[in-house]
Amino acid sequence: MSTTATLNFNNQEIELPVITGTEQENAIDISKLRDQTGLITLDLGYKNTGVTKSAITYLDGENGILKYRGYSIEELAQKSSFIEVAYLLIYGELPTNKQLADFQFQISRHTLVHEDMKKFFDGFPSKSHPMGQLSSLICSLSSFYPESLDSHQSPEELNLTITKLLAKMSTIVSWIYKKSLGHPVLYPQNKLDYVSNFLNMTFGQRTEDVIIDPVVVEAMNVLLMLHADHEQNCSTSTVRMVGSSDCNLYASVSAGISALWGPLHGGANQSVITMLEKIKNDGGDTEKWINKAKDKEDPFRLMGFGHRVYKNFDPRAKIIKKACDDVLAKLGVNDPILAIAKKLEEAALSDPYFIERKLYPNVDFYSGIIYRALGFPTDMFTVLFALGRLPGWIAQWKEMHENKEPIGRPRQVYVGEVNRSYKAIASR
Repeated sequence: MSTTATLNFNNQEIELPVITGTEQENAIDISKLRDQTGLITLDLGYKNTGVTKSAITYLDGENGILKYRGYSIEELAQKSSFIEVAYLLIYGELPTNKQLADFQFQISRHTLVHEDMKKFFDGFPSKSHPMGQLSSLICSLSSFYPESLDSHQSPEELNLTITKLLAKMSTIVSWIYKKSLGHPVLYPQNKLDYVSNFLNMTFGQRTEDVIIDPVVVEAMNVLLMLHADHEQNCSTSTVRMVGSSDCNLYASVSAGISALWGPLHGGANQSVITMLEKIKNDGGDTEKWINKAKDKEDPFRLMGFGHRVYKNFDPRAKIIKKACDDVLAKLGVNDPILAIAKKLEEAALSDPYFIERKLYPNVDFYSGIIYRALGFPTDMFTVLFALGRLPGWIAQWKEMHENKEPIGRPRQVYVGEVNRSYKAIASR
C-alpha cells in the first residue's frame, strides 16, 4: 500500500503521509496541510478525524471488536478484575501478583476523603443532580491536594495523584448516593476489595457491614470493566483536550464527567429505564411499542438497541447479558419494569426486523437493568458509568502528557457577517 496520498488543489499537487496503525488502520496525516496549501479540513463532530496516536484501546465497530492494550474485552471480563484492568490501562501491562497487591494496598490507604468535603453536601440543593455533585467534588480535590496542580509531576508524585483519585472516587460516589437518601455516610473498610468496599459503603448500614452477594460483586466488577475505556469518545476527548492546556488531572477528569453527563453520551442507560417506565405506564404492551419502533413515521425509538459505533454488535453486550441474567436470577427481583425489558430483549433477538438492521441490545440496555435491580435510582446511573470510566480517563490524560502532545486548538470555517460598520444606538 502507498505510504502517501495525493491532494490536487489549484494546480498544486501535495503529498500527504499515510500512517498505518498496528491493527492496520490507515490515516492521512494532514498536520502540515494548512502550511502547505492554506487549507483546513471540515469534519463536523470529528467523526473522521484522528486527534492522537494512542496505544490504549482498539475499537473496530464494523466487526464488534474491543481491546484494552491488546487484550480482548471478552477475555478480560472472564479472567480479570476491575482494579487489575485499571492497572493495565494506566500503566500499559498486566500487573504481577506483587504489583497488583501493592496497587490495591496503596488505593486502600487513600480511600478516606477530607472531612471538610462533607460540608459541600450541605451546600448542594436537595434536588441537585448527582453528576453535578460528582463533577464539583472531583474538581475540588485539586484544592485539597495543591501539589497536583503541577501537571508535570515526578513519576512518584503522579502515581500518588492517580492513586488518590481512584481511591476517593468510589468513596465520593457512595456518599452521593447515601446523601440522596438522607442517610449517614459510611467510611471505607480497607479489608474489602475495591468493588466490595464500594458496594458496602453504598448499601451498608452504620451499625454493621452489609454482606455483599458474590454474584452482585462479580456483576459490578464486569460492569465497571466494560466501561473502563472506549477510545476517543466525547468525554475522553474532553479529558485530553482540557489536559492539553496543562490542566491538572482532577480538573481534567471533572470536565470529562461533565461531558459524560449529556444524555447522548453517558445518559443512555438512564434513557433505557425512562423508556421502560413509559411503556409500563401505558399498560405494558410491548408488542405495541415494538410496532411503533418499526414505524418510520413514528418518532419513537427503542433506547438501548443498536450502537452508533458498533455497526454489527456491541461485544460488551454479550458479556453483560450473562451478568444481567445472573443478577436477576440471584436477587429474584419482582419488578414489572424488568419484565418489560426481558420481553423487549426477546423480541429484538428474534424479530427479523431488528436482526436485519443489527439493532441488538447494547451495553446500556443491560447495565440499566442491572443498576435498577440493585436498587440504584436512575439519576445515579451516569455516576456509576463515570466510576467505571475513570481508569480510561486517567490513562488517556497520562498518555497525552507522556507523548508531549500540543495544546488542542481546532480550526473552523467562518460563515458569519463580514465588514460591518458600527452605528450609534440612536441610528439603529
